[in-house]
Amino acid sequence: MPSPAESVRADRFPDPRSRTVAVLLTALVAFGPVSTDLYLPSLPAMVDAFGTTVSRAQLTLSMFMAGFAVGMLIYGPLADRFGRRPVLLGGIVLYVVASVACLVAASVEGLIAARFFQAVGACCGPVIGRAIVRDIHDRIEAARMLSLMASAMALAPAVAPIIGGWMFVHFGWRANFVLLTLFGVAVLVAAWRLLAETHRHPDPGALRPSRMLGTYAFLLRSPVFLGYTLVVSFGFAGLFAFISGSSFVVIDVLGVAPEHFGFAFMAVVVGYILGASSGGRLSGRLGLDRLILAGTILCVLAGGTGAALAWAGVQSLAAVIPCISVYFFAVAWIIPLGTAGAMGPFPRVAGAVSSLLGFIQMAVGSTAGYLVGALHDGTTRTLMTIIALMGVCALVVFVTLLRRARRGAEPSAQDSSSSAASIASMSASDKPK
Repeated sequence: MPSPAESVRADRFPDPRSRTVAVLLTALVAFGPVSTDLYLPSLPAMVDAFGTTVSRAQLTLSMFMAGFAVGMLIYGPLADRFGRRPVLLGGIVLYVVASVACLVAASVEGLIAARFFQAVGACCGPVIGRAIVRDIHDRIEAARMLSLMASAMALAPAVAPIIGGWMFVHFGWRANFVLLTLFGVAVLVAAWRLLAETHRHPDPGALRPSRMLGTYAFLLRSPVFLGYTLVVSFGFAGLFAFISGSSFVVIDVLGVAPEHFGFAFMAVVVGYILGASSGGRLSGRLGLDRLILAGTILCVLAGGTGAALAWAGVQSLAAVIPCISVYFFAVAWIIPLGTAGAMGPFPRVAGAVSSLLGFIQMAVGSTAGYLVGALHDGTTRTLMTIIALMGVCALVVFVTLLRRARRGAEPSAQDSSSSAASIASMSASDKPK
């Protein structure tokens, strides 16, 4: 039970289930796509501006994802120990400072380093945003909320490249980091004024290395957690492979002007919007697992078709955009529903679950993004092949780990929740009497 003082303070904020807070949570989850998609149209020009290579410029994206992955492991336990609100505010402050460092970077190496710390700050948004959703909703409602948030969040990658392309053409690539700084400041002010603390039972032992390692080890032994997490991660990796390589493929290979790149990107994001908006409704009728399975099959079909066309020598927008749009549509089912499936059985350690899930997701995604840049051959083959491979991996994980878990290899949700709760209470005897 919150103390009277906490209740008084909470009265100053909107209801955590209100539409106002839902919009704020969507903005928090959008930190990642806004920070990656806004400057995509200027990436090829940055190669010339810094006198560097495609793979080196690509590291500004891959290192961002690496920083995201590292930060994921930090914020969950911090939020379980100190609460969601103070940790979130601290992460956004780091994001703003690092965005300014990106703006004034004098070399590609400096930009890569600043992007790493920008990502560490940015990842507080999705980690703590997901934990807040789990704090205030049950598993089914959390899946619906995450799908609705994903649908609204899809506006960011739809609009960001268009704005970024326009800013680049008129003001240069640094203008995009001015916008990211302003975005961070706006979200910081909104979180300070609107977001109450939702974690009512801080865990004093959440930061102990033995506890953290024990919780993570328990989760990694769970076929349900690992299955859902890997399906989400491989699906996301295909999505990030396109984000990472899209500017080089669409602008350099297919000849689209930087100021028009955003419109090609928007055509792809429309698929994500449609998938996210339908996923929340369909999950209630079909169930999470059936919809995730359908999503992985669609990923394989879309990615496989695109790869086949690329290896057949068909190099055109018409051969790339429709396939990627269908892939994005399917991933918009997989990511929010798979996230809800992974987090559902473990409410007592939601922060740690969100951290480990995010770390694996970003690690797999950054690897796929790195491969797109490192293996880029001036055609669409590398990009489309990696996307197809990620879809196949997601389907294989689903039909092995998750189906085995449903046949009884995994304890029930109640048993898993009890086990997680026992981890969360390991050090109860160490609390002050």
